Amino acid sequence: MSLLSAPDAVQLSHVISEATAPAFLLGAVAGFVSILQGRLTAVIDRIRQLNDIDDEDRSRARLKSDLPRLHRRARILNNATHFALASGVCTCLLLVVAFASASLGLEHVYGAATLFFLAVALLGTALIRFGHDVGIGFSEADHYR
Repeated sequence: MSLLSAPDAVQLSHVISEATAPAFLLGAVAGFVSILQGRLTAVIDRIRQLNDIDDEDRSRARLKSDLPRLHRRARILNNATHFALASGVCTCLLLVVAFASASLGLEHVYGAATLFFLAVALLGTALIRFGHDVGIGFSEADHYR
């Protein structure tokens, strides 16, 4: 196949079948980012609630002692979101490389493998950060307003 000729149907079909796993990974990343953002929103809402407590309110002022833990959770969730988004970008690049390589008739095995490895590693790192948040996420203070 020359450099400027279009890929044949067999080659295009092969590339599309290879794109299935990255497409599912991209869907998983999108769902995971949504979960992370939902948790981050809840943490930020709780921080705002605690910051609204008047220091003169003796019965509820003690709840402000939970702010450092909540700020830590917000940082962890934000960090996990960045890793997950980077995984999604690598996955998109993987799909672009696969289709561009097929269109140009180039070998893409090593580039695709590297991008897939990087995407999965970044997603794994995001999951580890999510696990950290789950570990510190529950507190007795969360039950009070």
